[in-house]
Amino acid sequence: MPWSAVLDRFFAPDPAVGRSVLWPRWIFLRCLGLIFFSAFYSLAFQIQGLIGPRGVLPAGRYLKEVSSLLGLRRFFYVPSVLWLGSGSSALTILVWGGLIASALLIVNVWPRGTTAVCLVLFLSFISAAQDFSSYQSDGMLLEAGFLSLFFAPRGLRPGLGAGMGSTRPPSRASLFLLRWEWFRIYFESGVVKLLSGDEQWRNMTAMDHYYENGPLPTWIGWWAHQLPHGFHAGTAVATLVIELFLVWLAWLPRPFRLACFAVVTPLQIGIILSANYAFLNYLVLVLGFLLLDDRALARVGFPLPAAPSEIRPVARWRVIGAAVALVWVLWATVALYVPVDVLRTPAAALAPFRIANQYGLFAVMTRARYEIEFQGTEDGRTWVAYPFRYKPQDPAEAPGIYAPYQPRFEWNLWFASLGPWQQNPWGLEAAARLAEGSPDVLALFRRDPFGGRPPRMVRTVIWQYWFTSRAERRATGAWWRRTLLGEWAPRAGRRADGTVGMVPE
Repeated sequence: MPWSAVLDRFFAPDPAVGRSVLWPRWIFLRCLGLIFFSAFYSLAFQIQGLIGPRGVLPAGRYLKEVSSLLGLRRFFYVPSVLWLGSGSSALTILVWGGLIASALLIVNVWPRGTTAVCLVLFLSFISAAQDFSSYQSDGMLLEAGFLSLFFAPRGLRPGLGAGMGSTRPPSRASLFLLRWEWFRIYFESGVVKLLSGDEQWRNMTAMDHYYENGPLPTWIGWWAHQLPHGFHAGTAVATLVIELFLVWLAWLPRPFRLACFAVVTPLQIGIILSANYAFLNYLVLVLGFLLLDDRALARVGFPLPAAPSEIRPVARWRVIGAAVALVWVLWATVALYVPVDVLRTPAAALAPFRIANQYGLFAVMTRARYEIEFQGTEDGRTWVAYPFRYKPQDPAEAPGIYAPYQPRFEWNLWFASLGPWQQNPWGLEAAARLAEGSPDVLALFRRDPFGGRPPRMVRTVIWQYWFTSRAERRATGAWWRRTLLGEWAPRAGRRADGTVGMVPE
Protein backbone atom coordinates (compact mmCIF):
# COMPACT_ATOMS: atom_id res chain seq x y z
CA MET A 1 0.00 0.00 0.00
CA PRO A 2 1.50 3.41 -0.93
CA TRP A 3 2.54 5.67 1.94
CA SER A 4 -0.02 8.27 0.91
CA ALA A 5 -2.76 5.66 1.16
CA VAL A 6 -1.51 4.60 4.60
CA LEU A 7 -1.55 8.20 5.78
CA ASP A 8 -5.08 8.72 4.50
CA ARG A 9 -6.36 5.45 5.93
CA PHE A 10 -5.17 6.08 9.48
CA PHE A 11 -4.65 9.82 9.92
CA ALA A 12 -7.15 11.56 7.65
CA PRO A 13 -10.88 11.95 8.46
CA ASP A 14 -12.38 8.56 7.78
CA PRO A 15 -16.00 8.12 6.64
CA ALA A 16 -16.00 4.53 7.93
CA VAL A 17 -15.18 5.78 11.43
CA GLY A 18 -17.66 8.63 10.95
CA ARG A 19 -20.41 6.09 10.38
CA SER A 20 -19.77 4.52 13.77
CA VAL A 21 -18.68 6.92 16.53
CA LEU A 22 -20.20 10.35 15.86
CA TRP A 23 -22.44 10.24 18.95
CA PRO A 24 -19.77 8.71 21.23
CA ARG A 25 -17.37 11.46 20.07
CA TRP A 26 -19.99 14.14 20.70
CA ILE A 27 -20.67 12.82 24.21
CA PHE A 28 -16.99 12.44 25.01
CA LEU A 29 -16.08 15.98 23.98
CA ARG A 30 -18.95 17.51 25.94
CA CYS A 31 -17.84 15.54 29.00
CA LEU A 32 -14.21 16.52 28.40
CA GLY A 33 -15.34 20.14 28.51
CA LEU A 34 -17.12 19.49 31.81
CA ILE A 35 -13.99 17.87 33.25
CA PHE A 36 -11.80 20.77 32.19
CA PHE A 37 -14.38 23.13 33.65
CA SER A 38 -14.27 21.27 36.97
CA ALA A 39 -10.47 21.49 37.00
CA PHE A 40 -10.43 25.25 36.40
CA TYR A 41 -13.38 25.81 38.72
CA SER A 42 -11.50 24.16 41.58
CA LEU A 43 -8.46 26.30 40.80
CA ALA A 44 -10.57 29.45 41.00
CA PHE A 45 -10.77 28.95 44.77
CA GLN A 46 -7.24 27.62 45.29
CA ILE A 47 -4.71 28.87 42.77
CA GLN A 48 -3.76 32.00 44.73
CA GLY A 49 -3.26 30.01 47.94
CA LEU A 50 -1.30 27.30 46.14
CA ILE A 51 1.05 29.21 43.82
CA GLY A 52 0.13 32.88 44.11
CA PRO A 53 2.62 35.50 45.36
CA ARG A 54 1.37 34.98 48.94
CA GLY A 55 0.68 31.27 48.45
CA VAL A 56 2.38 28.16 49.74
CA LEU A 57 4.67 27.66 46.73
CA PRO A 58 4.73 30.90 44.72
CA ALA A 59 5.01 30.28 41.00
CA GLY A 60 7.04 33.47 40.52
CA ARG A 61 9.75 32.29 42.90
CA TYR A 62 9.84 28.87 41.25
CA LEU A 63 10.06 30.25 37.72
CA LYS A 64 12.86 32.58 38.76
CA GLU A 65 14.85 29.66 40.15
CA VAL A 66 14.24 27.59 37.00
CA SER A 67 15.32 30.51 34.82
CA SER A 68 18.59 30.91 36.68
CA LEU A 69 19.36 27.21 36.32
CA LEU A 70 18.22 26.49 32.76
CA GLY A 71 18.35 29.72 30.82
CA LEU A 72 16.47 29.45 27.52
CA ARG A 73 15.84 25.76 28.12
CA ARG A 74 13.33 26.80 30.76
CA PHE A 75 10.65 27.25 28.11
CA PHE A 76 10.94 23.57 27.16
CA TYR A 77 11.23 22.03 30.61
CA VAL A 78 8.55 24.27 32.13
CA PRO A 79 6.05 24.91 29.31
CA SER A 80 3.80 27.62 30.73
CA VAL A 81 2.24 30.90 29.70
CA LEU A 82 3.06 32.03 33.23
CA TRP A 83 6.51 32.96 31.94
CA LEU A 84 4.70 36.07 30.68
CA GLY A 85 3.63 36.87 34.22
CA SER A 86 2.92 34.91 37.38
CA GLY A 87 1.31 37.46 39.67
CA SER A 88 -2.19 37.32 41.07
CA SER A 89 -3.72 38.91 37.98
CA ALA A 90 -2.00 36.44 35.64
CA LEU A 91 -3.27 33.50 37.67
CA THR A 92 -6.78 34.90 37.63
CA ILE A 93 -6.65 35.36 33.86
CA LEU A 94 -5.41 31.77 33.47
CA VAL A 95 -8.34 30.41 35.46
CA TRP A 96 -10.98 32.53 33.75
CA GLY A 97 -9.53 31.72 30.34
CA GLY A 98 -9.84 28.03 31.17
CA LEU A 99 -13.39 28.41 32.46
CA ILE A 100 -14.52 30.25 29.34
CA ALA A 101 -12.79 27.87 26.93
CA SER A 102 -14.15 24.79 28.70
CA ALA A 103 -17.67 26.25 28.75
CA LEU A 104 -17.44 26.83 24.99
CA LEU A 105 -16.25 23.25 24.53
CA ILE A 106 -19.25 22.02 26.52
CA VAL A 107 -21.65 23.77 24.13
CA ASN A 108 -19.67 22.59 21.07
CA VAL A 109 -18.24 25.92 19.93
CA TRP A 110 -15.00 25.53 17.96
CA PRO A 111 -14.11 22.24 19.73
CA ARG A 112 -10.57 22.00 18.40
CA GLY A 113 -9.71 25.56 19.33
CA THR A 114 -11.31 25.51 22.76
CA THR A 115 -9.70 22.16 23.56
CA ALA A 116 -6.34 23.66 22.61
CA VAL A 117 -6.91 26.65 24.92
CA CYS A 118 -7.92 24.37 27.82
CA LEU A 119 -4.88 22.20 27.19
CA VAL A 120 -2.39 25.09 27.09
CA LEU A 121 -3.79 26.79 30.19
CA PHE A 122 -4.06 23.62 32.26
CA LEU A 123 -0.53 22.60 31.25
CA SER A 124 0.63 26.09 32.21
CA PHE A 125 -0.71 25.60 35.72
CA ILE A 126 0.59 22.05 36.04
CA SER A 127 4.09 23.07 34.91
CA ALA A 128 4.31 25.78 37.56
CA ALA A 129 2.39 24.09 40.40
CA GLN A 130 5.37 22.07 41.71
CA ASP A 131 4.24 19.71 44.49
CA PHE A 132 0.59 20.42 43.74
CA SER A 133 0.71 18.78 40.30
CA SER A 134 2.11 15.34 40.99
CA TYR A 135 -1.10 13.40 40.32
CA GLN A 136 -1.63 10.80 37.62
CA SER A 137 -5.01 12.34 36.91
CA ASP A 138 -3.32 15.50 35.63
CA GLY A 139 -1.37 13.50 33.07
CA MET A 140 -4.51 11.60 32.07
CA LEU A 141 -6.36 14.84 31.35
CA LEU A 142 -3.45 16.39 29.45
CA GLU A 143 -3.04 13.25 27.32
CA ALA A 144 -6.77 13.04 26.57
CA GLY A 145 -6.86 16.75 25.75
CA PHE A 146 -3.94 16.50 23.35
CA LEU A 147 -5.37 13.49 21.52
CA SER A 148 -8.72 15.26 21.29
CA LEU A 149 -7.12 17.96 19.15
CA PHE A 150 -7.02 15.34 16.39
CA PHE A 151 -10.29 13.62 17.35
CA ALA A 152 -12.55 16.67 17.56
CA PRO A 153 -14.33 17.96 14.46
CA ARG A 154 -13.11 21.06 12.71
CA GLY A 155 -15.23 24.18 12.38
CA LEU A 156 -16.81 26.82 14.58
CA ARG A 157 -20.17 25.06 15.02
CA PRO A 158 -19.62 21.51 13.74
CA GLY A 159 -22.69 19.96 15.32
CA LEU A 160 -22.36 16.20 15.24
CA GLY A 161 -19.62 16.42 12.62
CA ALA A 162 -21.50 14.43 10.00
CA GLY A 163 -22.04 17.06 7.33
CA MET A 164 -21.84 16.25 3.63
CA GLY A 165 -18.54 17.18 2.07
CA SER A 166 -17.02 18.09 5.45
CA THR A 167 -13.68 17.19 6.99
CA ARG A 168 -15.33 16.43 10.31
CA PRO A 169 -15.32 12.65 10.87
CA PRO A 170 -12.50 11.48 13.16
CA SER A 171 -9.47 9.54 12.01
CA ARG A 172 -8.81 5.92 12.89
CA ALA A 173 -5.58 6.83 14.70
CA SER A 174 -7.12 9.45 16.99
CA LEU A 175 -9.90 7.06 18.05
CA PHE A 176 -7.41 4.26 18.59
CA LEU A 177 -5.11 6.37 20.78
CA LEU A 178 -7.94 7.56 23.03
CA ARG A 179 -9.02 3.97 23.48
CA TRP A 180 -5.35 3.10 24.02
CA GLU A 181 -5.16 5.63 26.86
CA TRP A 182 -8.28 4.12 28.44
CA PHE A 183 -6.81 0.62 28.11
CA ARG A 184 -3.46 1.60 29.60
CA ILE A 185 -5.03 3.23 32.65
CA TYR A 186 -6.69 -0.06 33.51
CA PHE A 187 -4.09 -2.57 32.37
CA GLU A 188 -1.04 -0.80 33.75
CA SER A 189 -2.84 -0.41 37.08
CA GLY A 190 -3.33 -4.17 37.17
CA VAL A 191 0.28 -4.86 36.23
CA VAL A 192 1.73 -2.62 38.94
CA LYS A 193 -0.41 -4.35 41.54
CA LEU A 194 1.28 -7.66 40.67
CA LEU A 195 4.77 -6.21 40.33
CA SER A 196 4.63 -4.23 43.57
CA GLY A 197 4.73 -7.37 45.68
CA ASP A 198 2.14 -5.94 48.05
CA GLU A 199 0.88 -8.96 49.97
CA GLN A 200 -2.54 -7.34 50.34
CA TRP A 201 -3.22 -8.01 46.66
CA ARG A 202 -1.97 -11.59 47.01
CA ASN A 203 -4.06 -12.47 50.06
CA MET A 204 -7.10 -10.48 48.87
CA THR A 205 -7.19 -8.05 51.81
CA ALA A 206 -6.41 -4.99 49.66
CA MET A 207 -9.98 -3.72 49.84
CA ASP A 208 -10.59 -4.39 53.54
CA HIS A 209 -9.45 -0.87 54.52
CA TYR A 210 -9.50 0.78 51.10
CA TYR A 211 -12.58 2.91 51.79
CA GLU A 212 -11.18 4.06 55.12
CA ASN A 213 -7.62 4.88 54.08
CA GLY A 214 -8.02 6.59 50.70
CA PRO A 215 -7.26 10.31 50.32
CA LEU A 216 -10.80 11.70 50.73
CA PRO A 217 -13.51 9.11 51.50
CA THR A 218 -17.27 9.62 51.19
CA TRP A 219 -20.10 8.67 53.53
CA ILE A 220 -20.98 5.88 51.07
CA GLY A 221 -17.43 4.61 51.60
CA TRP A 222 -18.20 4.38 55.33
CA TRP A 223 -21.11 2.05 54.60
CA ALA A 224 -19.06 0.00 52.16
CA HIS A 225 -16.36 -0.37 54.80
CA GLN A 226 -18.87 -2.06 57.11
CA LEU A 227 -19.44 -4.94 54.65
CA PRO A 228 -17.87 -8.33 55.47
CA HIS A 229 -14.44 -9.48 54.32
CA GLY A 230 -16.00 -11.75 51.70
CA PHE A 231 -17.33 -8.72 49.85
CA HIS A 232 -13.98 -6.95 50.02
CA ALA A 233 -12.11 -10.06 48.86
CA GLY A 234 -14.56 -10.40 45.97
CA THR A 235 -14.03 -6.80 44.86
CA ALA A 236 -10.24 -7.27 45.06
CA VAL A 237 -10.49 -10.28 42.76
CA ALA A 238 -12.87 -8.43 40.45
CA THR A 239 -10.50 -5.47 40.25
CA LEU A 240 -7.58 -7.65 39.16
CA VAL A 241 -9.72 -9.59 36.67
CA ILE A 242 -11.07 -6.40 35.09
CA GLU A 243 -7.73 -4.60 34.94
CA LEU A 244 -5.63 -7.52 33.72
CA PHE A 245 -8.03 -9.48 31.54
CA LEU A 246 -11.45 -8.03 30.82
CA VAL A 247 -10.15 -4.75 29.34
CA TRP A 248 -8.60 -6.73 26.48
CA LEU A 249 -12.16 -7.16 25.17
CA ALA A 250 -11.89 -3.57 23.95
CA TRP A 251 -9.75 -4.81 21.04
CA LEU A 252 -12.09 -7.65 20.05
CA PRO A 253 -15.14 -7.46 17.75
CA ARG A 254 -18.06 -5.22 18.59
CA PRO A 255 -20.12 -7.53 20.90
CA PHE A 256 -17.11 -8.04 23.19
CA ARG A 257 -16.33 -4.31 23.20
CA LEU A 258 -19.90 -3.47 24.23
CA ALA A 259 -19.79 -6.13 26.94
CA CYS A 260 -16.57 -4.61 28.23
CA PHE A 261 -18.27 -1.20 28.49
CA ALA A 262 -21.21 -2.76 30.33
CA VAL A 263 -18.88 -4.14 33.03
CA VAL A 264 -16.40 -1.30 33.54
CA THR A 265 -18.98 1.50 33.65
CA PRO A 266 -20.66 0.36 36.89
CA LEU A 267 -17.18 -0.12 38.38
CA GLN A 268 -16.30 3.52 37.74
CA ILE A 269 -19.64 4.73 39.07
CA GLY A 270 -19.06 2.74 42.25
CA ILE A 271 -15.61 4.27 42.69
CA ILE A 272 -16.99 7.78 42.12
CA LEU A 273 -19.64 7.28 44.81
CA SER A 274 -17.34 5.73 47.42
CA ALA A 275 -14.28 7.96 47.07
CA ASN A 276 -13.37 11.47 45.94
CA TYR A 277 -10.66 11.10 43.31
CA ALA A 278 -11.35 14.47 41.71
CA PHE A 279 -11.91 14.13 37.95
CA LEU A 280 -9.87 10.93 37.56
CA ASN A 281 -12.72 8.43 37.48
CA TYR A 282 -14.97 10.78 35.54
CA LEU A 283 -12.33 10.92 32.80
CA VAL A 284 -11.90 7.14 32.77
CA LEU A 285 -15.68 6.79 32.69
CA VAL A 286 -16.15 9.05 29.66
CA LEU A 287 -13.16 7.56 27.81
CA GLY A 288 -15.07 4.30 28.11
CA PHE A 289 -17.91 5.78 26.05
CA LEU A 290 -15.57 5.56 23.06
CA LEU A 291 -16.06 1.79 23.20
CA LEU A 292 -19.64 2.41 22.05
CA ASP A 293 -20.90 3.23 18.59
CA ASP A 294 -23.86 5.01 17.04
CA ARG A 295 -25.86 1.80 16.62
CA ALA A 296 -25.56 1.01 20.33
CA LEU A 297 -26.68 4.50 21.32
CA ALA A 298 -29.56 4.37 18.82
CA ARG A 299 -31.05 1.63 21.02
CA VAL A 300 -31.37 4.10 23.90
CA GLY A 301 -32.90 6.93 21.89
CA PHE A 302 -30.05 8.66 20.06
CA PRO A 303 -31.01 9.21 16.39
CA LEU A 304 -28.81 7.29 14.01
CA PRO A 305 -26.78 9.93 12.13
CA ALA A 306 -26.53 9.98 8.39
CA ALA A 307 -23.00 9.05 7.43
CA PRO A 308 -21.10 11.40 5.12
CA SER A 309 -20.98 10.02 1.60
CA GLU A 310 -17.89 11.96 0.68
CA ILE A 311 -15.10 13.68 2.53
CA ARG A 312 -13.50 16.90 1.38
CA PRO A 313 -9.76 16.25 0.89
CA VAL A 314 -7.56 17.42 3.74
CA ALA A 315 -4.35 19.33 3.09
CA ARG A 316 -1.45 16.91 2.92
CA TRP A 317 0.55 18.85 5.51
CA ARG A 318 -2.28 18.43 8.02
CA VAL A 319 -2.33 14.68 7.54
CA ILE A 320 1.46 14.43 7.83
CA GLY A 321 1.44 16.60 10.93
CA ALA A 322 -1.24 14.44 12.55
CA ALA A 323 0.71 11.29 11.65
CA VAL A 324 3.95 12.59 13.18
CA ALA A 325 2.24 13.73 16.41
CA LEU A 326 0.13 10.62 16.96
CA VAL A 327 2.84 8.11 16.06
CA TRP A 328 5.21 9.97 18.38
CA VAL A 329 2.75 9.71 21.27
CA LEU A 330 2.11 6.03 20.54
CA TRP A 331 5.82 5.25 20.42
CA ALA A 332 6.47 7.20 23.60
CA THR A 333 3.83 5.23 25.52
CA VAL A 334 5.34 1.94 24.34
CA ALA A 335 9.01 2.93 24.60
CA LEU A 336 8.61 3.64 28.31
CA TYR A 337 8.81 -0.14 28.77
CA VAL A 338 11.76 -0.75 26.43
CA PRO A 339 15.04 -1.22 28.36
CA VAL A 340 17.08 0.68 25.75
CA ASP A 341 17.75 4.31 26.57
CA VAL A 342 18.01 5.54 22.99
CA LEU A 343 14.58 4.13 22.20
CA ARG A 344 13.13 6.06 25.13
CA THR A 345 14.23 9.41 23.70
CA PRO A 346 10.78 10.20 22.20
CA ALA A 347 9.17 9.62 25.60
CA ALA A 348 11.77 11.79 27.34
CA ALA A 349 11.15 14.59 24.84
CA LEU A 350 7.44 14.58 25.65
CA ALA A 351 7.88 14.29 29.43
CA PRO A 352 7.54 18.03 30.24
CA PHE A 353 4.19 18.09 28.42
CA ARG A 354 2.76 14.99 30.14
CA ILE A 355 0.88 13.80 27.05
CA ALA A 356 2.41 10.29 26.97
CA ASN A 357 2.37 8.80 30.44
CA GLN A 358 2.75 5.65 32.46
CA TYR A 359 -0.15 4.82 34.74
CA GLY A 360 -0.56 2.57 37.72
CA LEU A 361 -3.12 3.12 40.45
CA PHE A 362 -3.04 1.55 43.91
CA ALA A 363 0.07 -0.54 43.39
CA VAL A 364 0.51 -0.61 47.18
CA MET A 365 -2.48 -0.13 49.42
CA THR A 366 -2.24 2.31 52.31
CA ARG A 367 -2.37 0.43 55.61
CA ALA A 368 -3.39 3.28 57.91
CA ARG A 369 -4.99 6.70 57.75
CA TYR A 370 -3.08 9.69 59.08
CA GLU A 371 -4.25 13.29 59.02
CA ILE A 372 -2.16 16.42 59.43
CA GLU A 373 -3.83 19.32 61.23
CA PHE A 374 -2.69 22.94 61.46
CA GLN A 375 -3.15 24.58 64.84
CA GLY A 376 -2.43 28.11 66.00
CA THR A 377 -1.94 29.67 69.42
CA GLU A 378 -1.97 33.19 70.82
CA ASP A 379 -0.64 32.37 74.25
CA GLY A 380 1.57 29.32 73.67
CA ARG A 381 -0.75 27.08 75.68
CA THR A 382 -4.15 26.90 74.01
CA TRP A 383 -4.06 25.55 70.45
CA VAL A 384 -6.92 26.10 68.01
CA ALA A 385 -7.30 24.03 64.83
CA TYR A 386 -7.70 25.55 61.38
CA PRO A 387 -10.83 23.83 60.00
CA PHE A 388 -10.48 22.13 56.64
CA ARG A 389 -13.11 22.32 53.95
CA TYR A 390 -13.10 18.72 52.75
CA LYS A 391 -10.67 16.36 54.48
CA PRO A 392 -11.62 14.36 57.60
CA GLN A 393 -11.15 16.38 60.78
CA ASP A 394 -14.19 16.54 63.03
CA PRO A 395 -15.06 12.91 63.88
CA ALA A 396 -18.76 13.79 64.00
CA GLU A 397 -18.85 15.25 60.48
CA ALA A 398 -19.87 12.89 57.68
CA PRO A 399 -17.36 12.64 54.83
CA GLY A 400 -18.89 14.30 51.78
CA ILE A 401 -19.13 13.74 48.03
CA TYR A 402 -17.66 16.64 46.05
CA ALA A 403 -15.64 15.15 43.18
CA PRO A 404 -14.80 16.13 40.46
CA TYR A 405 -13.83 19.18 42.54
CA GLN A 406 -10.20 18.68 43.58
CA PRO A 407 -8.92 20.32 46.78
CA ARG A 408 -5.23 19.99 45.90
CA PHE A 409 -3.96 21.34 49.21
CA GLU A 410 -5.91 18.77 51.21
CA TRP A 411 -5.01 15.97 48.79
CA ASN A 412 -1.35 16.81 49.25
CA LEU A 413 -1.69 16.70 53.01
CA TRP A 414 -2.89 13.09 52.79
CA PHE A 415 0.21 12.12 50.82
CA ALA A 416 2.45 14.17 53.12
CA SER A 417 1.07 12.37 56.19
CA LEU A 418 2.58 9.11 54.95
CA GLY A 419 6.15 10.33 55.46
CA PRO A 420 8.32 12.77 57.44
CA TRP A 421 7.93 16.48 56.87
CA GLN A 422 11.40 16.68 55.27
CA GLN A 423 9.93 14.86 52.25
CA ASN A 424 7.23 17.53 51.99
CA PRO A 425 8.74 20.82 53.19
CA TRP A 426 5.86 22.70 51.60
CA GLY A 427 3.88 21.75 54.74
CA LEU A 428 6.17 23.96 56.80
CA GLU A 429 5.79 26.68 54.17
CA ALA A 430 2.02 26.49 54.63
CA ALA A 431 2.40 26.85 58.39
CA ALA A 432 4.63 29.90 57.87
CA ARG A 433 2.04 31.53 55.59
CA LEU A 434 -0.61 30.95 58.27
CA ALA A 435 1.68 32.54 60.84
CA GLU A 436 1.95 35.54 58.51
CA GLY A 437 -1.82 35.64 58.15
CA SER A 438 -1.77 35.21 54.35
CA PRO A 439 -5.38 35.68 53.22
CA ASP A 440 -4.78 33.50 50.15
CA VAL A 441 -3.62 30.52 52.21
CA LEU A 442 -6.35 31.12 54.80
CA ALA A 443 -8.85 30.84 51.94
CA LEU A 444 -7.82 27.19 51.54
CA PHE A 445 -9.47 26.56 54.91
CA ARG A 446 -13.13 26.74 55.91
CA ARG A 447 -12.53 29.82 58.07
CA ASP A 448 -9.87 31.73 59.97
CA PRO A 449 -10.21 30.78 63.65
CA PHE A 450 -8.25 33.89 64.65
CA GLY A 451 -10.48 36.42 62.93
CA GLY A 452 -7.85 37.96 60.69
CA ARG A 453 -5.15 38.48 63.33
CA PRO A 454 -2.17 36.13 62.84
CA PRO A 455 -1.50 33.81 65.80
CA ARG A 456 1.71 33.90 67.74
CA MET A 457 2.72 30.45 66.50
CA VAL A 458 1.46 27.68 64.19
CA ARG A 459 2.16 23.97 64.58
CA THR A 460 1.23 20.83 62.67
CA VAL A 461 0.04 17.74 64.52
CA ILE A 462 -0.70 14.31 63.12
CA TRP A 463 -3.64 12.08 64.01
CA GLN A 464 -4.50 8.51 63.12
CA TYR A 465 -8.09 8.00 61.99
CA TRP A 466 -10.36 4.97 61.69
CA PHE A 467 -13.93 4.62 60.52
CA THR A 468 -16.24 3.86 63.41
CA SER A 469 -18.21 0.64 63.47
CA ARG A 470 -21.98 0.56 63.20
CA ALA A 471 -22.24 0.12 66.97
CA GLU A 472 -19.89 3.05 67.66
CA ARG A 473 -21.81 5.27 65.27
CA ARG A 474 -25.13 4.36 66.91
CA ALA A 475 -23.69 5.12 70.33
CA THR A 476 -21.79 8.34 69.56
CA GLY A 477 -23.00 9.60 66.19
CA ALA A 478 -19.38 9.80 65.04
CA TRP A 479 -18.16 8.68 61.63
CA TRP A 480 -14.53 8.58 62.77
CA ARG A 481 -12.47 7.85 65.83
CA ARG A 482 -8.97 9.28 66.12
CA THR A 483 -5.83 9.30 68.22
CA LEU A 484 -3.28 12.12 68.47
CA LEU A 485 0.22 10.89 67.59
CA GLY A 486 2.20 14.10 68.13
CA GLU A 487 3.65 16.99 66.19
CA TRP A 488 4.55 16.42 62.55
CA ALA A 489 6.89 19.31 61.66
CA PRO A 490 8.71 22.18 63.39
CA ARG A 491 6.60 25.09 64.54
CA ALA A 492 6.37 28.30 62.57
CA GLY A 493 6.06 31.83 63.89
CA ARG A 494 7.48 35.32 63.81
CA ARG A 495 11.11 35.52 64.88
CA ALA A 496 12.82 38.30 66.79
CA ASP A 497 14.11 39.83 63.52
CA GLY A 498 10.57 40.07 62.15
CA THR A 499 10.83 37.23 59.67
CA VAL A 500 8.52 34.23 59.73
CA GLY A 501 9.84 30.68 59.77
CA MET A 502 10.76 27.81 62.07
CA VAL A 503 10.78 28.72 65.77
CA PRO A 504 11.74 26.67 68.82
CA GLU A 505 9.03 24.97 70.81
